[in-house]
Amino acid sequence: MPEATPGPVVHDAEYYVLFDQHGDSWAVEDAELDAKLAELETKFGTKPNIVHIMWDDMAFGDAGIPALNKIRGFDTPNSNRMAAEGALFTRYYTEAACTPSRAAVMTGRYAVRSGMYNVAFPIEASGLAGEEVTIAKVLSGAGYATAFYGKWHLGDIEESYPTNHGFDETLFTPYNQVLSLWNQMGEGANAVQGVVKEMLVDDPYAVDKNFGPSDWIMSMEGTKGGDMLEWKSSDLQDYNAIDPECQQRSLEFIRRNAESDTPFYLAYWPLLTAFIPNPRKTTVARGLLAEGYANVDAYLGAVMDQLKELGIAENTVVVAHADNGPMVHDPPPGLGMNETVFRGGKSDYWEGGIRVAAFAWWPGMIEAGSIFGDMFHEVDLYTTFARLAGATEGIPTDRIIDGIDQTALLVNGDTRGRRDYNFVYTGNILAATTKGRYKRVWVADHPGLPGAAFYDLYNDPREVNPALVPFLGTSSSFTTMRKRHELWKQKYPDRPTKRGAPFTGIANAREATKQLADPPVDLDKLPFDPLEYIDFDLPWDGLDAD
Repeated sequence: MPEATPGPVVHDAEYYVLFDQHGDSWAVEDAELDAKLAELETKFGTKPNIVHIMWDDMAFGDAGIPALNKIRGFDTPNSNRMAAEGALFTRYYTEAACTPSRAAVMTGRYAVRSGMYNVAFPIEASGLAGEEVTIAKVLSGAGYATAFYGKWHLGDIEESYPTNHGFDETLFTPYNQVLSLWNQMGEGANAVQGVVKEMLVDDPYAVDKNFGPSDWIMSMEGTKGGDMLEWKSSDLQDYNAIDPECQQRSLEFIRRNAESDTPFYLAYWPLLTAFIPNPRKTTVARGLLAEGYANVDAYLGAVMDQLKELGIAENTVVVAHADNGPMVHDPPPGLGMNETVFRGGKSDYWEGGIRVAAFAWWPGMIEAGSIFGDMFHEVDLYTTFARLAGATEGIPTDRIIDGIDQTALLVNGDTRGRRDYNFVYTGNILAATTKGRYKRVWVADHPGLPGAAFYDLYNDPREVNPALVPFLGTSSSFTTMRKRHELWKQKYPDRPTKRGAPFTGIANAREATKQLADPPVDLDKLPFDPLEYIDFDLPWDGLDAD
């Protein structure tokens, strides 16, 4: 594990504005929290265990609120139980898409800072850089057992594998759910076209017979210091086996470490669903989201029950949330993801894209039935988990850490949060800034102030009535916020996307997999290296600025 640079953790500039006003009272509160955590450690003999569960693309309200369950046509009894026995977040923010969100959780940094702002698809030839210090590295350095299971989605280069980022054991997918379609059933149903080439009639006009993907890996498993192996195949049957296998392994991981009195950090990020529906329906809604989340919800119940059975529930904090808003733009048929309370969805800077269903459960430490109105960003998990583990010395101090320690909110309850701001990126573009109840959208601005869009999120939570004149008093403050943010980035620049040959370091690599990193071409017949594209970045063109 890289050694942390001596000195204090570096936060974004806006944090210091808050610290200047509240630092003294926070220090008093922190001393009281330290005493509570010390009592807990004395009782159980270890630092608290940490379980983090994150699934795909769910709007705020789709889980955890029984009244909205009725509207949506599927029940979430264990999410509702988690909220009733623990806490429901009402302002839990994420990044706007899958890969950026996962990078943010792992590093405690907005994804743009690590170059992980693009959503990864096969073949990506990039991934999370080894120089990033993940929360798994931080906790592993403090003596925690660590495991990752599920949808990693943080790249296909060797240094991005979970076992190279602090995890002791893993079964993971380097990409997303699109691979559930890359099989004979998907090709036969025209859910994808041109992927499974052995099923295609030869096109006599296609000169390039190698256009399109030739091979990929759906899932891999490995242990820290051991071999990395491809797990099963890319068939739909094997895709559907990943989540059950991950759930079984994760519960075994919890039991094994509980019995050995080893503190543990478990990250389980389920695939949630295949894009090819299961013909057996279990919910009234029948959509892919509803059917998939039924399995996730059951797992939440299994985790809570097991922690109680093992007698470690009071010494285990469980945080569960979606990675971003629903896929409302160009979804596959029957997905069933829709706006519920807020406008927009996945990839949007609107609240519906980044404000998600989220819960926390920690019996005896989080007051049952808590509803948090404080702002919480997923990057805050990084610093909060490090604080709970007594591992803050492992946080690097040579880069900006966007995460804020929110232990006070979890333990002391509503209104005790330490964040009231968020910088919202779409790709590598700063699209909006939120401060308390106010939000300014930057990408809709025309030159000069006219056209600037401001929103009051209390009175216009769906962001459908932009206003200028009523919010002119906030204009200069937002501009100052952005200037501080941009100036701080000049001192601590965003890092470029890390690129490399895909799928190296796999002990049981198939010949087709090896050819992804070493194409079988005659270099004497080509005036370029066929892999030189890896280090070339296209201009970002994924911004929805409407």
